[in-house]
Amino acid sequence: MLIDIIGYAAAICMVFGYLPQAIYTIRTRDTDSIALPTFLLMFLGSVFFVIQGFMLGNVPLWITNLITGTSSAIVFGIKMYNDYFKKKKD
Repeated sequence: MLIDIIGYAAAICMVFGYLPQAIYTIRTRDTDSIALPTFLLMFLGSVFFVIQGFMLGNVPLWITNLITGTSSAIVFGIKMYNDYFKKKKD
């Protein structure tokens, strides 16, 4: 029981700790100070944790990383667009 509470507390902290950056990036589309490899690695790490969470039957682990992985993928996509596609149009 205690281990589940700790897992859910960690999940809540991870999601709410990450969301401000993702929301800011989605709203402003400002990615100048974001490192592309960081969000690529965060996305890949989340994918692996989702797989591990499913394999272990650990719900907090896979839900947390599903949310943060999706957010990382969105920020990564915006960063790619800004750095590679938008600059070609300008």
